[in-house]
Amino acid sequence: MAKETDFMDLYQAWQRLPNGPKAELKRCGDLGDLLETSAFYRLLAGRGEAEWQKKAYQRMIFCLPCINHTEQKIPLGAALARSRKGSRSAVSESRMIQVVRSEAPNDMVQLRRILKHAEPTVNWPLMAKQLWYWDLNERSKRSLLEDFFLNHTDTSKEG
Repeated sequence: MAKETDFMDLYQAWQRLPNGPKAELKRCGDLGDLLETSAFYRLLAGRGEAEWQKKAYQRMIFCLPCINHTEQKIPLGAALARSRKGSRSAVSESRMIQVVRSEAPNDMVQLRRILKHAEPTVNWPLMAKQLWYWDLNERSKRSLLEDFFLNHTDTSKEG
């Protein structure tokens, strides 16, 4: 498995990209679009030997433009649960369930839409590790949902 330092190296490489290549990655609508951008290959260079590893990095690079990193140990599900748009939660329970139920590659498209909307502040190495295992086992998706529900408070339902 890639190490936390490898994940932070990817994040730092993303941070160093000029605005043009960053915008190019932000405009990608699905994982396939990444394969047609030079910025993707700049970030992928030297990472991932096996095909499944390259796919894991592809998922990470797809999500990178939509998150903010914090050193606090905030997992993705908790960050999404805590994100707000005005007085309401930025992410609905039904949208989170839709991500978990979706099959690849639509699950990543759905997740990225949520990320773009919520703009969560998350611990990047924790999120990257989750994306690393995303297609290898159901635990990554389930832990996303668990973290979301354990941290979710919807003030619109409070009386």
